[in-house]
Amino acid sequence: MISALLWYLTISIAGWLTFPLAFRLLPALKGRGYALSRTLGLLLWAYIFWLFSSLHFAHNDAGGALTALGLTASISAAIAYRHMRRILNWLKANKTYVVTTEVLFLTAFAAWAFVRGFIPAAVGTEKPMELAFINAILRSPTFPPHDPWLSGYAISYYYFGYVMVGMVARLWGIAGTVAFNLGLVTAFSLTIAGAFEIAYDLLNPKSILGALLAPIFVALTGNWEGLLEVLHSRGLLPQSFWQWLGIKDLVNPPAQPLTWTPHRFWWWWRASRVVSDFNLQKAPQEVIDEFPFFSYLLGDLHPHVLAYPFAILAVGLALNLYRGGGRGKLNFFGIAHFRLSPSAFALAAVALGGMAFLNTWDFPIYVGLFAAAYVLRQAHHDGWKTQIAPFFGLGIALGIVGAILYLPFYIGFSSQAGGVLPNLINPTRGVQLWVMFGVLLVPLFIWLMAEISARGAWKTAGRAFGWAVALLVGLFLLAIALGWMIVDGLAVLGGISHSSKMLTAGNAFLAANGANSWHTLLAAAFKRQFGHPWGTLTLAALLALGAALIATSHGKQKGNAPKGRASRNKPFVALLIVFGAALVLVPNFFYLRDQFGTRMNTVFKFYYQGWLMWALAAAYSAAALSRWRGKTRWAFQAAWVLALLAGLVYPAFALPNRCDNFRSPPWGWTLDAGVPVAKQSPEEWDAMQTLWQLPLGALAEAVGGSYTQYARFSTYSGQPAVLGWPGHESQWRGGAALFINRQADIKKLYEAQDWATAEQIIARYQIRYVAIGQLERKTYALREAKFRYHLLPIFKEGEVVIYAVP
Repeated sequence: MISALLWYLTISIAGWLTFPLAFRLLPALKGRGYALSRTLGLLLWAYIFWLFSSLHFAHNDAGGALTALGLTASISAAIAYRHMRRILNWLKANKTYVVTTEVLFLTAFAAWAFVRGFIPAAVGTEKPMELAFINAILRSPTFPPHDPWLSGYAISYYYFGYVMVGMVARLWGIAGTVAFNLGLVTAFSLTIAGAFEIAYDLLNPKSILGALLAPIFVALTGNWEGLLEVLHSRGLLPQSFWQWLGIKDLVNPPAQPLTWTPHRFWWWWRASRVVSDFNLQKAPQEVIDEFPFFSYLLGDLHPHVLAYPFAILAVGLALNLYRGGGRGKLNFFGIAHFRLSPSAFALAAVALGGMAFLNTWDFPIYVGLFAAAYVLRQAHHDGWKTQIAPFFGLGIALGIVGAILYLPFYIGFSSQAGGVLPNLINPTRGVQLWVMFGVLLVPLFIWLMAEISARGAWKTAGRAFGWAVALLVGLFLLAIALGWMIVDGLAVLGGISHSSKMLTAGNAFLAANGANSWHTLLAAAFKRQFGHPWGTLTLAALLALGAALIATSHGKQKGNAPKGRASRNKPFVALLIVFGAALVLVPNFFYLRDQFGTRMNTVFKFYYQGWLMWALAAAYSAAALSRWRGKTRWAFQAAWVLALLAGLVYPAFALPNRCDNFRSPPWGWTLDAGVPVAKQSPEEWDAMQTLWQLPLGALAEAVGGSYTQYARFSTYSGQPAVLGWPGHESQWRGGAALFINRQADIKKLYEAQDWATAEQIIARYQIRYVAIGQLERKTYALREAKFRYHLLPIFKEGEVVIYAVP
């Protein structure tokens, strides 16, 4: 509990110290960035800490962390000195908002710390990888940190979020196993506070209650799969319905006896897999469609979770820009000119550039949103015809400067991404799209249609829908053209010298789709895209309504629409809706090529950000509909409330199921992910603690597949393994070229009977420690005598031995 308290105070103090900076740079926000200041403070503090350590101006230690915090505080203090009276007057005038923010953040922090105490273990799914990164960062004297699963190399991953977790842990000497869970708690509570700020800034002055809807829509509700689980487990709908719905597990008859509580093992997992893709051979292709509450429930401290509060900060920067903040003149090296102050551009470059380091997929998304907010603001004054160049110009400028600011990260970064592939046969079905997003789509559609009616703009909306459909057709034809180029066109155009390589790529693309020829695939593309159009048409309608609202934002409204300061924010809310729709629409036609070979990761990353934008807009829409006047008011309110209640079924049933109904676990309530390991494998835990105390050196341990117990010694000790999970390393580095022989060499090291062979492998990888535990004894035909004779046993307890190379 002391660690949790110190952690909470550290994050809060960083936010309070940074608030003057937020106050100065976010003047157009009603909340002046107060609820975002913790996120901003953590970002700036971590950026200085990481940059100084990367450039060897400071060490990766408590002194370096304090130096970075002091510099962040000094910059903010210089601003506070000049604006102290204004800041104090604002705090006094907005004390209800300030107190609400503090109570909300504290409540969220304490509540999720309580939850994590029941499920602290860092085992299963991606958790070992994340803990390995944290411990490697804590063990690295400078940056970039060493790769815990590939000795001799630095981490090749977007690891900024883990730097933040490690930085706070290092400041207080908190163990990485505790920091893992407190990192999850921090991501959750910062998301709650940030969502509250955005909604508060969008709504009218007396909007605190309405703004509280945003944390619910963003982070606390689930999709409708939870309700479907309850209906299915009770057997309330015919089997034909479940077959039509087509969601895995739910297509099977319910287990007996029928209950109101789902009792399939980890039934709540299915909510993150409601979209079902199949190739032409009817083989299922996994699609990930996570949403925030599922992520917090699962407990993976993955980059998409760590980056979410900073995505909300990026939305706040865009909203501040749209509302007139950051006005000034910026001459970008004489190439481009923007009506933007240098300080606003610098803050955006640091924050948006950091998105690439936090979760690279998010970088272009939020650069695009920021540039679109700028264009939306300028269009009010200059019209739309002259805004194309500023949109791309500002986006490119931010991309360049953001990349320069984080250049040390890019120098050692590689990726598995390898271009764009067309999705010809798997558009998301309408019913599955609504299961995934219905809790958000209901208030969005009702609010948009109410606004269009109030403006008398149905003709504009109709024309916009026509353009949206034309866009869909264009995307489909472009996808077909790209598919043809991959299968036939490149082989023809590439010439004889490249035709073999082109043919291989084309055949691989056909195989991934389960097709034996381009003609088969083309026919299936038309059949599937036009046979299941409702999901795509839903998104087209959302795009059209949002675009129509933006286009008519200057028109007069009829009597039913609510008026007030919030009205000028409606175009920005519509912009969020349009951006969210575009993100969800893109994977219907294209996906980024990676080692998975399907659109799984693209759907995952794009839907996750689409959820954020739609959830913020849905909170605004629900609050606005609550103030709507006229005969339809109660129908509007009932519709969005029922949609939200349907979504809240998921957390109501899933949370107690995940936490075993909050019964005390065998190891007791704790935030230390190491305690379960210590209870279950005390000998190995003691060996890990011994390794933690030893100097850094390459570690030999058993090598096995991803999502297993392999790589456990390196994960918990921070020592760099010769090789950890090969599958993950291949993903991080775009292939296995760097470690092609390592797994076989480790096997040879343990199984070789002669010392000469073992000594050669030890020298090749500069191995310093050799670990032997139950997994090594089970995995290999172990020949331990050579180690006993030639190496120094520095730890021995039961069957667990750690040998050191002299």
